[in-house]
Amino acid sequence: MIRVTSGSRPRQLLPYALLAPAGIIFALVLGLPLVRLLIISFQDYGLRALFTGQVGWAGFGNYTAVLTSSQLVPVLVRTVVFCATLVAGTLLIGLLVAHALGSLGARMRFAVLFCLLPAWAIPQVVAALIWQWLFQPAFGVANWLITELRVFGNLSQHDFLASSLSAFIVVWLLVVWESVPFVALTLHAGMSQIPRDYYEAAALDGAGWWRRFRVITLPFLRPVLLIVLVLSVVWDFNVYNQIWVLTQGGPDGGTTTIGIWSFTQAFSSQNYGQGAAIAVLSVLLLTLMTGWWVRRLVTEDGAR
Repeated sequence: MIRVTSGSRPRQLLPYALLAPAGIIFALVLGLPLVRLLIISFQDYGLRALFTGQVGWAGFGNYTAVLTSSQLVPVLVRTVVFCATLVAGTLLIGLLVAHALGSLGARMRFAVLFCLLPAWAIPQVVAALIWQWLFQPAFGVANWLITELRVFGNLSQHDFLASSLSAFIVVWLLVVWESVPFVALTLHAGMSQIPRDYYEAAALDGAGWWRRFRVITLPFLRPVLLIVLVLSVVWDFNVYNQIWVLTQGGPDGGTTTIGIWSFTQAFSSQNYGQGAAIAVLSVLLLTLMTGWWVRRLVTEDGAR
């Protein structure tokens, strides 16, 4: 029989009281801008409104213009494909690096960590400017190195940012280079919590590396992988700084993702209402994608 005491209710409310300060800050920092963004998406907010302060209501006109735009489908496909390749590359390389960290000695592990952390700590704009210098047509180190390999010919004067495919490859390399440290360290922390007894028992049973990885490592890492996957999708779907610094959505809009489209529509075309509508649609799409994926994984775990 459960006895209810006078102090039970305050004890139940204690977690909410402890979370309240963070929740209030979260609502102020993220909630208010989202509400403001939603309001602007229903307004006829352009350059005239900035000077006069008089804003008219457009209703669903901004959303209608965005959803019927000829740029919508190419931008969405480009964004989803780019996000998927980024997430796949980051998780695969991060998983390999995490596995390597677990098999290295203390000194080599420290050396690898020393090389990983600067890539994660460098600001995105600074990293993009470094990448821009590396792939500069005339004096880029990357161009010189690829030319010295003597596999692809003379690329010392080649502009990798002049075509959409090579520009996306450069941005992909940059984003993955910045993202791998976080993923690798997070997965390495998860791997370090797996009891060694399981691997020893599997080795005695004759299980190879792949079988041990599939039967032991992946099931234990599943919650960590879920967190890393969701975070990677959110971050990579919203990649903006790297693309803007390197290509500004070019050439000819070939690297324009939904974030770049929202920015150019708002600040280049001076149509802030449509830019806000694109941003709202991207938030809804990202919420549906991540929500569906998390619910699917949680349901699968519950069924097991």
